[in-house]
Amino acid sequence: MKLWAGRFSKEADKKTNDFNSSISFDSRMYHEDIEGSIAHAEMIGECGIIEKSEADAIIKGLKDILADIESGKLAIDPNAEDIHTFIEGELTERLGQTGKRLHTARSRNDQVALDIRLYLKKEILNIKAQIKELIEVICKKAEEYSTAVMPGYTHLQRAQPITFGHHLMAYAEMLLRDVDRLECAYRHTDSMPLGSGALATTTYPIDRSITASLLGFSNICQNSLDGVSDRDFCMELASVLSIIMVHLSRFSEEIIMWCSWEFKFVELDDAFSTGSSIMPQKKNPDIAELVRGKSGRVFGDLMTLLTVMKGIALAYNKDMQEDKEAIFDAVDTVKMCLTAFTPMIDTMRVLTDNMRKAAANGFINATDCADYLVKKGLPFRDAYKATGTLVALCIEKKTTLEELPIKEYKKICGEFDEGVYEAISLENCVNGRKVLGGPASENVIAQVKRVREIIQKL
Repeated sequence: MKLWAGRFSKEADKKTNDFNSSISFDSRMYHEDIEGSIAHAEMIGECGIIEKSEADAIIKGLKDILADIESGKLAIDPNAEDIHTFIEGELTERLGQTGKRLHTARSRNDQVALDIRLYLKKEILNIKAQIKELIEVICKKAEEYSTAVMPGYTHLQRAQPITFGHHLMAYAEMLLRDVDRLECAYRHTDSMPLGSGALATTTYPIDRSITASLLGFSNICQNSLDGVSDRDFCMELASVLSIIMVHLSRFSEEIIMWCSWEFKFVELDDAFSTGSSIMPQKKNPDIAELVRGKSGRVFGDLMTLLTVMKGIALAYNKDMQEDKEAIFDAVDTVKMCLTAFTPMIDTMRVLTDNMRKAAANGFINATDCADYLVKKGLPFRDAYKATGTLVALCIEKKTTLEELPIKEYKKICGEFDEGVYEAISLENCVNGRKVLGGPASENVIAQVKRVREIIQKL
């Protein structure tokens, strides 16, 4: 059954039908389509647009269809034009003329806009829950390794000492912002378009507030043209999902490096690694690599949505059918990545001795050495130059600042004394940085506490 039959004198070409059809991807919204139709039927029944008995029959019929789909008794017809056509056709087959009354005061334009908003509202909450779970795993690891010294990097060069807990909590902060962005995207999705009609509402005396209340929307789209043609919420969600993937990809990149023999800071559980078909010694971080790779897929989905929408005049155009595959793919990809990524982090083994050794060999306490001279009264630039000379000397002698004899320090600057060794101790270097946001162990514990309090309220 074609919902638009009547104007045309012959059937569409089969290839045209196939090209036009969206059932292969919008069938996942069957629950939302039925949910929206039930609310619409109840509203037009309450408003006296159709008989209350007819509305009740339609609602029962829709509930029966939903139960049959979910039990497997009713299969969705892949030859249907879209999920809306299939549901309405099945309802009409069961109820006859009464089923045909469901579409009174409604268009597929506002119907599909409703379905995708209902669907994405649920998925936003699902992804938010997954990110909260990942944040909790990060907090647990950060708390456990709040004193584990490791090198912090800039330009991928060892820079200053931090702790592994401090490093992990940087990702917790990123993910907290992602949750905030998801909540913003949810608010912009939470507007009910049904009642916008094809583009200019309807002459029937509908009450959109009834439908909005039944469906749990906090707002109603205030302009009918915008109601059917707005896909900002799809683009915004795709943007948020892209940023989430940036964060997961950056984290994955570090996991991949940390797993290598060149770093050997962590070891992934066997359940989240794979081997080689030819090299028996290999243990590959494939999960992290796939997450890193799939980021490009989500970025592509965002670009698809932006490109589809950029040249569309108001109101609805068929181009907008392309919104679903892109946003569904972005949602599916992020959920799949989070499903694999979170337990990978939770089960990875942290090799603290290797981290400490790397920190000791990278002159990452040089800034603290210079600060020691500044506290003695030297200008920072003079202290910086003296410390740089010491580092060059250590490289020449194949030693470290901690092992260099005090007489060598004094040759370069007479302000040095034995107290320098305490100042450049890696643990002191880390724990002396108690400024808000710093890597001191007590700061990490406080940050974990703060983040946990935030996610408990979300």
